[in-house]
Amino acid sequence: MNLLSNAEIVVIGGGAVGLGCAYALAKAGKTDILLVERANDVGEVTTSQGAGLCGQVRDTAERIKLATHSVSVFRELQRSDVKPDWHEVGSLRMAISDKRAEEFRRLKRAADAADLETHLIDNAEAKRRWPLIDFTPVKAVLWCASDGWMTPRCVAKSYQHACGQRGVRFATSTIVEGFTMDHGHVTGVKTNRGSVECKYVINAAGAHAYHVAKLVGLELPIVPVRHEYYVTVPMEDLAPDLPCFRIPELTLYGRVREGGLLLGGWEPKSMHLDPRSYPLSGSPAPVEVDWRVLDSFEESFIQLFPAAKGASKNFVGKGWPTFIPDGRFIIGESCRVKGFVMAGGCNAHGISGSGGIGKLLVESLLDRRPSAYVKSLSPDRFTETRWTWDEARVQAARVYETYYGV
Repeated sequence: MNLLSNAEIVVIGGGAVGLGCAYALAKAGKTDILLVERANDVGEVTTSQGAGLCGQVRDTAERIKLATHSVSVFRELQRSDVKPDWHEVGSLRMAISDKRAEEFRRLKRAADAADLETHLIDNAEAKRRWPLIDFTPVKAVLWCASDGWMTPRCVAKSYQHACGQRGVRFATSTIVEGFTMDHGHVTGVKTNRGSVECKYVINAAGAHAYHVAKLVGLELPIVPVRHEYYVTVPMEDLAPDLPCFRIPELTLYGRVREGGLLLGGWEPKSMHLDPRSYPLSGSPAPVEVDWRVLDSFEESFIQLFPAAKGASKNFVGKGWPTFIPDGRFIIGESCRVKGFVMAGGCNAHGISGSGGIGKLLVESLLDRRPSAYVKSLSPDRFTETRWTWDEARVQAARVYETYYGV
């Protein structure tokens, strides 16, 4: 029995990226959309484990504008009945070397060029904004007032509500099993609940995006890389309106969460998976908590925040965000399989970048003359070139390991 109805567009994946794409398409007038998600609810898998920070400072105008669009989307959703729990508390980026301080000046120039307001502030001003941090070793601080954080599950629910108001339909507990094709064009999706005829498929399947692409004969280097953070029990004087922070030399980021300290970081030697090692019908191996790594985050951070030493931890966020060898998203329609559109490889920007990713997807699909930047994100850059899995895994892991590289 077929329990699903046909749609012009089928979005595969109910995480922040799939939801952000559905929302952007619906706002652009494409309301005949069906989103399918294998879990029992949207935002249950990788999205639910996100730290929820949203920073806009990047090294190019294109990437900054993508991030600023995401902030605009979160502001918009915050005015709706179902809110993403968006908190625009600002962010402090701290340099503890002269080399990093010079990088901050370059980042400030890129932000100015993209009309993102940032300020290089002195340590006294930074101390006023985050009184418990010791700024003595800090050489430069870059402040962005419009950065913030949100609650990932709330983001998913907010997107779902806003999409539903625009006619988007949802099918959870629905597993993609294959596609129907006609002369190189996708014409439908086969699932465990029946088949759906469609004109476009958006592959936003996260750690299963490789497998979904493989079903239509596309080989894409989408590599899951382990990421972890922890949250302490409530600590004295950690107010909810304290800014987010990033300390690149220590490869750390953090914010206040429910009165405790949320602290995460990027490992110098990552743990990553070959997506070919698990099937579409299965899941990546569960992430086991690595206390050695989490304790190293604490040991690094107590240089600036001694009170973090020994603080009891009551939650660990962990998952398999996907990374791409060149560190860029894969967005757009395949030249090999018409109607098959990628929205994957988010390099740990899935939640925070979801609004901007949706905008790029709409441009790639509906704009007759997409920008050179959007064209550069096409899946064709991998399907029409030679590469090996051994190289791709190393390069994708390197993107993670050098996330804060100068």
